[in-house]
Amino acid sequence: MKMATSLGSLSKTFATFACAWVALPSIALAQDAAPDVETLTQFAQLVRWTGVITSVFVIAGAFLTLRFTHNFVEGLSKQFAARRLLFQKIETFFQFIVYVGTGIAVIMLSLRIDARVLALIGGTVAVSIGFAIKDLVASFIAGIMIMIDRPFQVGDRVDFGGQYGDITAIGLRSVRMQTLDDNTVTIPNNKFLNDMTSCGNYGALDMQVGMNFHIGVDQDVDRARQIMKEAAVSSRFVYLPKPVVVLVNQVITENYVAVRLRLKAYVNDTQFEKAFETDINLRVLAAFREANITPPAILHRHHPIATEEA
Repeated sequence: MKMATSLGSLSKTFATFACAWVALPSIALAQDAAPDVETLTQFAQLVRWTGVITSVFVIAGAFLTLRFTHNFVEGLSKQFAARRLLFQKIETFFQFIVYVGTGIAVIMLSLRIDARVLALIGGTVAVSIGFAIKDLVASFIAGIMIMIDRPFQVGDRVDFGGQYGDITAIGLRSVRMQTLDDNTVTIPNNKFLNDMTSCGNYGALDMQVGMNFHIGVDQDVDRARQIMKEAAVSSRFVYLPKPVVVLVNQVITENYVAVRLRLKAYVNDTQFEKAFETDINLRVLAAFREANITPPAILHRHHPIATEEA
C-alpha cells in the first residue's frame, strides 16, 4: 500500500515536472515577445500617421520643384551661355536648401517630437557626422604633416597617383594640382601619407628631363651621342649650369637588340618641359636623317660556312 502511494506521488511529481518543462519555452517566448510588442506600441505612438501622408505630398512637391528648377536653369544656360556656370552654382545651392528643408519638414510632420525622439535623432546625427568627418580629420592632420615635412611645395612639378603637373595650392584638406593638360586635380591630403610622391624640381625652377632615342646596333653610336648632346646644349630652353649627359645601353625591343641612348638635360623652367622635349626631338631626328642613322631593325646575317657550301 505504501509502495503504491509512493509510486502515485512519484508519478504526480513527474507529470508536474513534465508539464512545467513543456510550458517553460512558451512562457519564455511570451516574456521575450512582450517587450517587442511594447516597443512597437511605443513606436506607433510616436508616429503621426496623418503627418506621414502629408509628408508624401511634401516629398512629391520637392521633387517637382527640383525638376522644374533644373529645366529652368537649363533653359537659362542655353539662352545666356556666358552665365551658365553661375546658374549651375545657384541651382546646386538651391537643391541643398530643398533637401535639408524637406528632411526637416518630413521629420516634424511624421513624428511627435519628445525627449526620446530628440535623443534618437541626436544619436543618429552624431554617428553620421562622425563617419562623415573621419576622412576630413585625417586629411586635416595629413595637411599639417605635409606643411611640416614638406615633401613638395607650391610650384613644384609632381607625379602622384598617375597625375603629373604643378602644385598650385596646399590646403588643410586637399592639394590642388594643375596637370599638363590644363586640368585642375584635387587630391585629399591623407592620400599622400601612404603613397609615394615624385617631385621633379623641389623648389627650384630648373628640372631634369629625360629623353630616349633608339638606333640600330650597326649604327654610329658615337656620332648619335654627339648629335644629341649638341641639340641639347644649343636649345634655348636648356639650363647649362647643370650637366648634359647621354647614356648608352643595349635593350631588347620587339624581340631584337637595339641601342638606347638616353639624354638627361635640365630645362631652365619647369613650364617649358614639353617645349624642351619637342625642340630636342625635332632637331635630333632631323640630324639622324642627315647622318643616315637609322632606327632599330632586324638584321639578316649569313654564316660563312653556309655561304661556302652554297
